[in-house]
Amino acid sequence: MSLRERIGRHKKALGREWVILAASVLIAGLIWFLSQLSNVYTGTISVPVVAQCNIDGHRGTSANTVVVSARCRTDGFRLVREHSRKEKRVVTVAFDRGDLRRTGPETFCVIGGAKNNYVSQFFGEGTAVEAFITDTLRFIFPTEMHKKVPVEVPRALHCRSQYMLGAPFRFSPDSVTVYAQSDVLDGIEKVTSARLVMTDLHDSQHGILKLEEIPGVRMSHTEVSYEVPVSRYVELRTTVPVEVWNVPAGHQLQVFPPTASVVMRCAFPLKKDPVASFKLYVDYRDFSASLSGRCAPRTLRLPSGVLEYQVDPEVFDCVEVK
Repeated sequence: MSLRERIGRHKKALGREWVILAASVLIAGLIWFLSQLSNVYTGTISVPVVAQCNIDGHRGTSANTVVVSARCRTDGFRLVREHSRKEKRVVTVAFDRGDLRRTGPETFCVIGGAKNNYVSQFFGEGTAVEAFITDTLRFIFPTEMHKKVPVEVPRALHCRSQYMLGAPFRFSPDSVTVYAQSDVLDGIEKVTSARLVMTDLHDSQHGILKLEEIPGVRMSHTEVSYEVPVSRYVELRTTVPVEVWNVPAGHQLQVFPPTASVVMRCAFPLKKDPVASFKLYVDYRDFSASLSGRCAPRTLRLPSGVLEYQVDPEVFDCVEVK
């Protein structure tokens, strides 16, 4: 091999080594840079925010956007990404009504420490705020045509034998505020939920029902919570005298028949016998207001544990004795 060939081969080998060396340095630099970005740094982050809140009589979304700025501790990737964006992504934040202070007919502000409740919604998870630069967040919620209407829950509830509703069916809210054009509002008298059907009930139930949507209408609530209190019961039968109350001096009122058959449904297990404290009476004032002299008996207070009762007969003939 000639000297020229040897020199050429040596140059090629040296060139390959330089390429490998340069690539290694570049990769090492890139790894170092990425490792540095994974560290936590402090920097300023600014986010444009649109507010959402359920405020009676006002639009659900603010008409304006507020830029929220804060000194934040987060990883370098987030800071580089935030500062490299030409257009900031608008963040929609749902505020609790209690955190918004009314400062004008349509102006509501988030002031002081209330902003801390929404750090993760403003800046995302993994970001800690050292100090807010924006002191007051001022949002404008324009007023809207609205009215309040009752909620109706259609239902069919059937209990297992020896079980019954231990209290009236309950749901909340029982009314909602609806928003729409005036001609649409005039035709809305109520809002209806999905139908609730339950059979063989032997335990209390609770849950959520969706409200039926109305085209072109926004509602302050989109669902209602309900509770079906169910109790096991035992029946007690007894006969009690019918008393007469509030009879003026010099008057006497007789009731026929003088006794009533009573069936009581009582929550199981019984804590004490309710029969001894169960009283029925006819109020003289009911008799005075009656045209026929027939009166329905009253009970002053149901004994503890009595869920409901039935009286036979349901009305009594009353005669005033002079």
